Amino acid sequence: MWLYLAAVLAGLYLLLRWHRERQTVPRISEKYVLITGCDSGFGNLLARQLDARGLRVLAACLTETGATRLRVTASSRLQTVLLDVTSSQSIAATAAWVRERVGDQGLWGLVNNAGIAIPSAPNGWLTKDDFVKVLNVNLVGLIEVTLSLLPLVQRARGRVVNVASVFGRLSVFGGGYCISKFGVEAFSDSLRLEMRSFGVKVSIIEPGCFKTGISNAEDVEKNFVSVWEKVPEETKASYGDNYLKELLLRPRKMLQKCSSNLMLVTNCMEHALISRFPRARYSAGWDAKLFFIPLSYLPSALTDVILTWTYPKPTQKA
Repeated sequence: MWLYLAAVLAGLYLLLRWHRERQTVPRISEKYVLITGCDSGFGNLLARQLDARGLRVLAACLTETGATRLRVTASSRLQTVLLDVTSSQSIAATAAWVRERVGDQGLWGLVNNAGIAIPSAPNGWLTKDDFVKVLNVNLVGLIEVTLSLLPLVQRARGRVVNVASVFGRLSVFGGGYCISKFGVEAFSDSLRLEMRSFGVKVSIIEPGCFKTGISNAEDVEKNFVSVWEKVPEETKASYGDNYLKELLLRPRKMLQKCSSNLMLVTNCMEHALISRFPRARYSAGWDAKLFFIPLSYLPSALTDVILTWTYPKPTQKA
């Protein structure tokens, strides 16, 4: 009896959730959305995807080459702007540019997608500047862009979509990337609570491993070698040369397991922008749903064993 009742209630819940998530906001063709990091990867695909849906896309690219390529593949509605999220002057200029285009209706959507992954290496090899380089793009830049455009989003009672990562739950490698994504999660959570009374919805996207183009295996390998060359001799001795050799085998193996279907992520972004009832968090990719996120809830003693199973081992010199 109770089993049947539980099954019925679960079915009704799933049906209600399916119905809610299929409802979209009205007049999407009138809404402006700014996306950062549109030169390639998630941002580029999302810009073209939303443009095809009829939204008024404002695509921020780092380079003129990236902006030109994007305009060729999109409709005349899509507009591009050059934005360096590490430059306060560039951010201020972009905010003024956006304000001119959206007018009194405000900015419906802000998608903070711009990001970098390297320098990345064992923490003991890195310098403060290596961490800062990544944090300035992935976290500090994201915060400054958001604060600059937040009044326009509030005016539209719109959406902020921040791209974090499953590595914002589990810090599995050294460098600023995982740290920055933990920061994105924290900033987004506090912003979501604050904006609740303003009618602004804030969503976090947590992709698993995807081939986005921000760093390929060759780039990561070169990064490891470049960082290793600057490591003090005392530190090199404690790790041993074999550590670097084993570490260089990891990027290609890891990227082989990454998904090339970027729409798994951009579909989450699109839903967060146009759904009447967006989620607070979206996990994208089966590795995120079935491995990384469940793993993040396990005791640290267990996750440590699992995550370090294939780590290189130091071979100290005698």
